[in-house]
Amino acid sequence: MTFKTKLKPIIEDNTNKAGKWFDLLIQFFIVLSLLSFSIETLPNLYNRFKIYLHRFELLSIIVFTTEYLLRLWVSDKKLKFIFSFYGLIDLFAILPFYLSFGIDLRSIRVFRLIRLFRLFKMLRFNDAIQNFIRALKSIKEELILYFIMSSFLIFLSAVGIYYFENPVQPEVFKSVFHGVWWAVATLTTVGYGDIYPITAGGKIFTSIILLIGLGVVAVPTGLIASALSKTKDNKDN
Repeated sequence: MTFKTKLKPIIEDNTNKAGKWFDLLIQFFIVLSLLSFSIETLPNLYNRFKIYLHRFELLSIIVFTTEYLLRLWVSDKKLKFIFSFYGLIDLFAILPFYLSFGIDLRSIRVFRLIRLFRLFKMLRFNDAIQNFIRALKSIKEELILYFIMSSFLIFLSAVGIYYFENPVQPEVFKSVFHGVWWAVATLTTVGYGDIYPITAGGKIFTSIILLIGLGVVAVPTGLIASALSKTKDNKDN
């Protein structure tokens, strides 16, 4: 039995003792690295403390890079792993560090934000989340249809409120695209209050959209709850 054959169950199977310890180690570093990322945002940190955080970041990168390379090495279909969901998550979790060579990307917020992909690495280790992902896959066609219909409804709402309110609030409802923000906030029943109708027609139109929004918000909740129930029943059987 080769070393690769011995290592494969540890990396890919968390039902054995060694695999569980490996998963716990990775989860431990994920949590601490996210905590470190959050601490870095605190103002007036001592330089000495920043050095410790930077050293831990280097250690985390070594651990995550090693994990990625090991998973790639033991994978039977390496190209499939690289472009898989978890393969891309593992890659993006370490990518900002390697991109920073020669360029100070730490000052560029978008690259620092990419480090949050480490949070998605936790998806691999949680059975409940795995069930949730399987449930979403089972209703992906219904969800796609829901998002398409929601997009149409948002657009129609934006057009409607624009024609009601633009004549009296041209500085607020400047275009249909400005109305899209109002439509999203209204249909999701959030209602930030930063943009709202003042005409009688606009208020009546808003009331109708609010009632529709109550039903729209409930649709994905019902779909996901039903899919989760079916997924759990199938797993138990």
